[in-house]
Amino acid sequence: MTLRIGVIGTGAIGRDHTRRINDVLGGATIVALSDVNRASAEAVKKDIAPSATIYDTGEELIAASDVDAVLVTSWGATHEQYVLAAIAAGKPCFCEKPLATTADGAKRIVDAEVKHGKRLVQVGFMRRYDSGYLALKQAVDSKIGAPIIVHAAHRNPTVPEQYITPMAIHDTLIHEIDVFRWLLDDDYVSARVLFPRSAARSHAKLKDPQIVILETAKGTIINVEIFVNCHYGYDIQCEVVGEDGIAKLPEPMAIQMRLGAKLQNDILTDWKDRFIASYDVELQDFINAAAKGTASGPTSWDGYVAAITSDACVDAQEKAGEAVAINLPARPTLYN
Repeated sequence: MTLRIGVIGTGAIGRDHTRRINDVLGGATIVALSDVNRASAEAVKKDIAPSATIYDTGEELIAASDVDAVLVTSWGATHEQYVLAAIAAGKPCFCEKPLATTADGAKRIVDAEVKHGKRLVQVGFMRRYDSGYLALKQAVDSKIGAPIIVHAAHRNPTVPEQYITPMAIHDTLIHEIDVFRWLLDDDYVSARVLFPRSAARSHAKLKDPQIVILETAKGTIINVEIFVNCHYGYDIQCEVVGEDGIAKLPEPMAIQMRLGAKLQNDILTDWKDRFIASYDVELQDFINAAAKGTASGPTSWDGYVAAITSDACVDAQEKAGEAVAINLPARPTLYN
């Protein structure tokens, strides 16, 4: 049976996921589209999903009898309402991050899914599906001993003028917040933020770079450099120091050249190029689970914990290096 999927939000990521499902992956097809900008949905229908029906609202799409599962790729502030509607309809739902724009909103989704009694939601934390992170996790789990320290960096060549200091957490660090919990099988207990001098390419409303220090329940210390105007490229680094050894995230494949009296290789400049393969793997995982009426991968609980941790990090940005406690409620048995 072919899983029939509706896509809510046909901007860049929604369009790309539609292409991925219709042209690359197996077991599913896009049968419905919705966007507040109808012209965007019509363009995706024309270019990629000619048999899809366009709905005026996401709620109408979710309620459609020929939609088996839902992709929520709309503006972040709308995610909560659509995910809650999908849960109420009993339909598996893939939601791009953030699950909700507030921790309270994410908690409402967790509560609704727990009440439903079965997992229906997968959150789009694609790094868990990246081959490099999977290899790193295998090393952390079985080779280097108990993790003691994590050194990491998330660097972008540039960001637009509207990118401001808290966005370094909610839009950038959010991926590390999730992937480190998964990598270490641990939760956070506190966060601190330090600011070195600002880079010349920053602006008045953005302190860049930032250093975020997270402490876990097991005592691991994580330091993450966020530098979103680094100029030279898109660069994701992660090194885990264990009791018996050190494991480092592999670099993306690149041809090394001896050219012009230099030994060199290219560095990526676009996040989509760095993680493009992981999107294929995560959505195939969603299709496989949704075909059975459930969900796999990152959970609503993971989205909720990421929201709580993000709020603590933003709070820490205002407290000049002071530790801010991260207090998590008990994890519902549905997510154990």
